[in-house]
Amino acid sequence: MSSPWIITPDAAARARTAHDVAVGERGATTGVRRLVAESWERSLRLSLDPDSLLAGVDLGDEELRAYRDAHPLSLALPTIHRLLIRHTFDAGLIVAVGDQDGRLLWIDGDRTLRRKAEDMLFVEGADWSERAVGTSAPGTALALDHGIQITGAEHFNRIVHPWSCTAVPVHDPATGAMLGVIDITGTDAAVAPATLPLMEAAVAAVESELRIRRLDELASRPRRAVQRAVPEPSLNVLGTEGGRLQSGTRSAELSTRHAEILTLLAWHPSGLSAESLAGLLDCSVETLRPEMVRLRRVVSSVDPSLEPTSRPYRLPRRLDLDAHRVLAFLDRGAHRVALAGYSGPLLPGSSASGIRAIRDEVSSRLRESLLTDASVETLLTYARTDEAAYDVEVWRACLALLPPKSPKRAAVVSRIERIERELR
Repeated sequence: MSSPWIITPDAAARARTAHDVAVGERGATTGVRRLVAESWERSLRLSLDPDSLLAGVDLGDEELRAYRDAHPLSLALPTIHRLLIRHTFDAGLIVAVGDQDGRLLWIDGDRTLRRKAEDMLFVEGADWSERAVGTSAPGTALALDHGIQITGAEHFNRIVHPWSCTAVPVHDPATGAMLGVIDITGTDAAVAPATLPLMEAAVAAVESELRIRRLDELASRPRRAVQRAVPEPSLNVLGTEGGRLQSGTRSAELSTRHAEILTLLAWHPSGLSAESLAGLLDCSVETLRPEMVRLRRVVSSVDPSLEPTSRPYRLPRRLDLDAHRVLAFLDRGAHRVALAGYSGPLLPGSSASGIRAIRDEVSSRLRESLLTDASVETLLTYARTDEAAYDVEVWRACLALLPPKSPKRAAVVSRIERIERELR
């Protein structure tokens, strides 16, 4: 018996006729899944216009940024990126993360598709609840508190008919309360049979990450209480070409060069002479000095107390570097949390020698720590990353850790054989 939550092959074709009758002519609803028909009925009772989207944006940029930063799902973004987002760029898909009310907080993935989605107001800050846009995967998943696929004319609004999507709610692991929803939107690939189980597994990983974060927060609460009055600014440089500097509600996207400089200064808290810093950046002191002037302006716009000083160049206060957090979790044996926070190599587009050295150190320490002490499930998760996809030693370690009767052994053996065949 097929699941009512998953699209059947002929669902889109049947939905077109049913939509014309039920929504266009207000006739009897037949030919579609019951949960879709019931959602259409709810949408009609709200007097929504099937030809006009009401997905309004009621928050300004600063308000949205502050709201997102404070939302619990912000803690799980590295996990969402690792499991879902980074695989969508070449797949014609986008991933959206919404709050419990259906407001879209983050959207990433295929850039061309994101621009097309803007035409239907599928943008960060927009309300995509059922009460705003009618039947859609994110809104209906929240309304029913269940993962669901919606394709083509199953959407209440005709503007959304060219699209298909799969969405799964996320819950607070401690209280069970709904925190939000994760959605994959795109063409038919967004509602492939395996997509809903994939999304449910990703949401389970997100909820596990939130549980671990909460336990970690409880364990470190005395230290955090002391630090609360002076929150630390943070710099995220893992898996990104530039960097993101944040302090409180203010943030800035950094150029690669500025991200390189701040990373090196955070890595060397005692400071670096102009000559040393220039050497690590593979540039001249004459080139470095005007760049520092520009960097100070950017940093000052986010947090004046973080503005680098001179002679030597150094940061006047601690900058929380995401790479440092990963290493700290590794040192504590929290391998799964460390891997969840590792969204990719540090500034992968940088060729500066100082950055390459840090990138290699973080990457190698993660690899060696996981090979030495991680559970087989964590090691398998690492093996499936781009960084370890062709690392035969990692895959062999997974095979050695798997129980003799594990159903996963066949896939791992096949992967090892493929790697050895392609690397001959």
